[in-house]
Amino acid sequence: SDSWKQVAVRHVKVKPRCAVLTMLKRLDKIRFRGPRTRDDFPDLAESPPASDNECSDDMQLKPKAAGSGSPTMAAAIQEFQRSESDRLNEVKGHLEIALLEKHFLQEELRKLREETNVDSLRQELERERNKRIDLEQKMNEVLKLEDSPPQPPRKQQSPSNNGTDKQQKEVWSSRLQKWLYERFGVYIEDFRFQPEESTVETEEPLSAKRLTENMRRLKRGARPVTNFLRNLSALSNWHSVYTSAIAFIIYMNAAWHGWAIPMFLFLAILRLSLNYLIARGWRIQWSIVPEVSEPMEPPKEDLTVSEKFQLVLDVAQKAQNLFGKMADVLEKIKNLFMWVQPESTRKLYICLWVAFITSCVLPYKLMGFMIGLYAGIKFFIIDFLFKSCPKLRDKYDTPYIVWNSLPTDPQLKERTNATVSRRVQPVVSRSSLATVPCGVSREEETGRSHSTKKGAFHEIFNLPESERPLAVCENGWRCCLINRDRKMPTDYIRNGVLYVTENYLCFESSSSRSSSSKKNKVIKLVDITDIQKYKVLSVLPGSGMGISIATPSTQKPLVFGAMIHRDEAFEAIFTQYMKIMTTTKPPASAEL
Repeated sequence: SDSWKQVAVRHVKVKPRCAVLTMLKRLDKIRFRGPRTRDDFPDLAESPPASDNECSDDMQLKPKAAGSGSPTMAAAIQEFQRSESDRLNEVKGHLEIALLEKHFLQEELRKLREETNVDSLRQELERERNKRIDLEQKMNEVLKLEDSPPQPPRKQQSPSNNGTDKQQKEVWSSRLQKWLYERFGVYIEDFRFQPEESTVETEEPLSAKRLTENMRRLKRGARPVTNFLRNLSALSNWHSVYTSAIAFIIYMNAAWHGWAIPMFLFLAILRLSLNYLIARGWRIQWSIVPEVSEPMEPPKEDLTVSEKFQLVLDVAQKAQNLFGKMADVLEKIKNLFMWVQPESTRKLYICLWVAFITSCVLPYKLMGFMIGLYAGIKFFIIDFLFKSCPKLRDKYDTPYIVWNSLPTDPQLKERTNATVSRRVQPVVSRSSLATVPCGVSREEETGRSHSTKKGAFHEIFNLPESERPLAVCENGWRCCLINRDRKMPTDYIRNGVLYVTENYLCFESSSSRSSSSKKNKVIKLVDITDIQKYKVLSVLPGSGMGISIATPSTQKPLVFGAMIHRDEAFEAIFTQYMKIMTTTKPPASAEL
């Protein structure tokens, strides 16, 4: 029994359980690169807790009494050995994982070194260091040669003297290289090719405060340009006869003597000098047209939702109009050079040939003299006559006529659609063509017979045949008429189309019950007492979509609401109204 006990004790003396747990924890720290709790180890959590006796250096099993359960003891020893072998296999697996991770980290480190080019940078640094050391050695040699006393000249040179001459040449060449590098090295470095860095500008988020500030900055920045253009226009229009006459005499004299370009340069220098004095605090104000100072509203910190919405609408409308004008200009230039309208392009083609032949034949001094004289006469005399006499301009101002006749892309599309629809329509009979009087153009004939959906325009509104819609409202403006003098719902609001002619404001009702003109509304422009923009619902943001028109025959003003192009309609109606009121005398209006 004693020998069996010794064998059992010898077999049970294995690595303590506490040491195995400690090794497992260390391996898990290596694997996960940080401390972990006991919950992270499912295998260890299932194992029973170790006691103080199990954590001792030597774990001995107390021998039981002789003759008490020896087979059970053997089974326990086998189970314990099996569990320890499993744990050793687990330790081996953890070690393999740690070695794999070490290999992976070494590969990552090698890739990082290749990407950062540490070795190449180190080699370049070494080369620069060697160059610096060589330069220091050469400088020391030069200093030694300068400190040494000069040798007397000899007729015959020995081999040692030849070596000295070579050293002096090398010294002089190195000094020359050093001087050139000090003088021009910075400029040479500027011409070194480098890859262009792509910079991405950060876009600011949409903000009502930022939008208002940018609009004010734009107005302030454009004010000098606007004032300059206004002064030029005032000179051309002879706003001040005395100033325009002096400017005309000075310019023509300078152009006659060939001093036009020096005169413009002198004016630019004079303007910069005046700006310098103004920046230094001098009060100098010179302008042909008096500057109009716009009232500056104090900036609001907090805007309401309605004010923000109206601000966005105003900016969007201005941007839309500006982009539309720019697109029209670019499309007209494109169509001019692409022979879309051959009559206009042919004139440009002939002018370019004349200018080319003239530039080849005449000397440049004579050409400059002719161009300068023509520019002065055009700016001071011809433009003034054309602006003062619109009919003269429509007949003889060739650039103006050509530019206005050039079509844009939407106009070309409309012309194409009209041509296609005209081909589809039946051919007009000769009898109907014979009724057209001679001398009447096709545009006048189509305007005279302008019709709406229900018939001819003048028949629907009982107007003379000469009354037809203006070009700006040829198709009319969709709107609803609100007559607040009526109490019946059918008469209070009517949907229809609004037209403006030379003397009348016409509203065609879209009611399908009657094709007569009972529900249509005709207002004489001379009878209008007040016209203004109107906002039907004050709760909604914006300035409204209606126009209020007051007449003597109505107690409350008529309102044309729900008009999408309200501002365009208001400008057209108000312009025609002012034109009628200025051309019509008060007695004549009273008789009407």
